[in-house]
Amino acid sequence: MVTPSKDFYSYEEYKQAADYIRGKSKHQPKLALILGSGLSPLAEEIEEADNIPYQEIPHFPHSSAPGHAGKLVIGNLAGKSVMVMQGRTHFYEGYTPQHITLPVRVMQVMGIETLIVTNAAGGINANFQAGDLMLITDHINFVGLGGNNPLRGPNLDELGSRFPSMTHTYDIHLINVARNVAQNLALTLREGVYAYVAGPSFETPAELRFLNIIGADAVGMSTVPEATVAAHGGMRILGISSITNVTVQETTSEEEPSHEEVLEMGKIIVPNLMALLKGILSQMG
Repeated sequence: MVTPSKDFYSYEEYKQAADYIRGKSKHQPKLALILGSGLSPLAEEIEEADNIPYQEIPHFPHSSAPGHAGKLVIGNLAGKSVMVMQGRTHFYEGYTPQHITLPVRVMQVMGIETLIVTNAAGGINANFQAGDLMLITDHINFVGLGGNNPLRGPNLDELGSRFPSMTHTYDIHLINVARNVAQNLALTLREGVYAYVAGPSFETPAELRFLNIIGADAVGMSTVPEATVAAHGGMRILGISSITNVTVQETTSEEEPSHEEVLEMGKIIVPNLMALLKGILSQMG
């Protein structure tokens, strides 16, 4: 059942959720991760973990998509204190962009300074293969450009400016750290532009060819709202897509994308993504 979803939330509502979380964990992390479809097993690596179901946190949206556990896990990973969202919510579930991104606002109130966002994505770039990892260097916010931007509505000046720049959304220092870690691990790490679409239907071949023409390397149904709000709040952001399938760009193809395929490939990708994330965390100050 979808939690009642509002267009606008107050600073007091963010604070209520933050205070509840503080009361449930002894940890005080400055770094957070959001795990995408099929990537929940990463949270099982966290030590001294405090687990808080989303349903218990005031105002939090509840995950309903398969492959999203719906828990906040706070503990230690690779020597760092971290807050991990084990699953997220999506626009297609019926939530407003402001409700989808409420957890990021709560992180901001709690003092989170760095956000790592992960997702499962379809590969558009012809050089990509299922099983690849892709650093997000930029994004295309189709849902936001169409009017459903999470920053729409009254601006809370204590959280960020009315008209934030999105030129450098993804932190170049963190991108360089990820590049170096991948090289040391001998991991192939693609880079590219992530296109955010509403879903839940997968894209038509014509839509995928259009995305290809305008410069998208991968496509998915998440991440960009969270990155937008995190950038508005002054967080440093690193984005990593797991390429769980190669998109079908011709109607003559007999292949069909499926969420089951996404989840299965996610399991295969998890060890590489876990090694990459641990390496990145260990290299961060």
